[in-house]
Amino acid sequence: MTWLIVALVLVAAAAGLLRWRRPAWYWLTFGVALATLRVLARYASVMEACGLTVPPSRWRLRLARLTNRPVPESRPPRILRLRPTRTGLVLRLKLRPGQDAFDVAASCDRLRHSFGMYGVTSRELRSGVVEVRMTGYDVLKRVQMPARTDTAPMRVPVALREDGAVHYRDYRAVPHALTIGATESGKSVYQRNLVAALAPQRVALVGIDCKQGVELFPLARRFSALADNPDTAAELLDALVSHMEEVYQLIRAEQRITADVPDAEIAADIWDLPAEVRPVPVVVLVDEVAELALSTKKNDPRRDQIVKALVRLAQLGRAAGIYLEVCGQRFGSELGDGITMLRAQLTGRTAHRVNDETSAKMAFGDIAPDAVLAAIQIPTDTPGVAITGDSSGGWARIRAPHTSLRQAVNTCNRHADLVPDLPALAPFRPALDAPKPVAAPAVESAPAAA
Repeated sequence: MTWLIVALVLVAAAAGLLRWRRPAWYWLTFGVALATLRVLARYASVMEACGLTVPPSRWRLRLARLTNRPVPESRPPRILRLRPTRTGLVLRLKLRPGQDAFDVAASCDRLRHSFGMYGVTSRELRSGVVEVRMTGYDVLKRVQMPARTDTAPMRVPVALREDGAVHYRDYRAVPHALTIGATESGKSVYQRNLVAALAPQRVALVGIDCKQGVELFPLARRFSALADNPDTAAELLDALVSHMEEVYQLIRAEQRITADVPDAEIAADIWDLPAEVRPVPVVVLVDEVAELALSTKKNDPRRDQIVKALVRLAQLGRAAGIYLEVCGQRFGSELGDGITMLRAQLTGRTAHRVNDETSAKMAFGDIAPDAVLAAIQIPTDTPGVAITGDSSGGWARIRAPHTSLRQAVNTCNRHADLVPDLPALAPFRPALDAPKPVAAPAVESAPAAA
């Protein structure tokens, strides 16, 4: 009996230590089993307390009266499936007649307290079926991406959501995106993750970094074109517009609109073309867009040329396989004419920590007003935490794993042989010198002892 007590004390101490120092390990060893039992045992009472039950139907009441049985109790949503994950539990519910998915969404905070979970979110899968995702610990405190992700062409994992799911950047679903954030908010790390995830894919990377190239030029071996000043950026964007027009001519030549060609095989963008003639997709990363749009002159032809090219690429580039990633600290009408037109074409929105509410409204005010409050509440001691959303109105809190510049450089160097040959972008290909042997050590060694 003494040994049993000692063993229980040791197990409890180990569980407490894991929960404090390694919450992910605690969840996989102890937390998932305890949480499953807690949810199943409290389910009916919690649903009733949250107002997620429906009274018995008339035929059940009549049957109870005819058979002299007690009045049946109110019924909660039926559990279709309870699935544990590496970060929490996924509960799939079948709603009762008269219930709505909004009722479950409005009760998420009460469900979180009642089930003793860290976070609870819900979404409607189809009519009458709701998925409730519960996390057992703060997955954004120490981001650990799963070993296996659902990667596909032009679809890469870049961050982890607060419900434990992986956040993907899917260019075919959301062609263009805007990322804003104050200094030291984690915007650069998010960009590094994006470049590192795209590096192994068959894609041309084009960078515009007007901060003299300090952010993107270390990754130059994987880029097909780079510009580090507004003059070069204007020429590069014009070259991209010319490349886009050439791709459209290729699509027209390969449309094959004849009577014997099925409708589904008629080409309307590069992804409908045969693989052997399909052009390489291009991802354009613009770092600090304000350096391109701001000008000291009232009527600056170069500035107008840049903004016009960006708007054309945003409006017409998707079918030609050209996708925009625009980053900046602020992005609003104060940058001049054409900026709001450009912002309207950027479907994906990601906001890191911002210094004022106006900056958050620039990102989400026109698509998801509820996300504005969440964006301005990001604390300063959690760099990398961001709010992401799109034109559908949905939004989520995410955090990208920390990727150092050295790790991103190594990834780009390892896949430098995948840089495609695009004649239109050849003049802007970064000139890279071969590493030269160093004659003397970088740090002077201490003199040998006598």
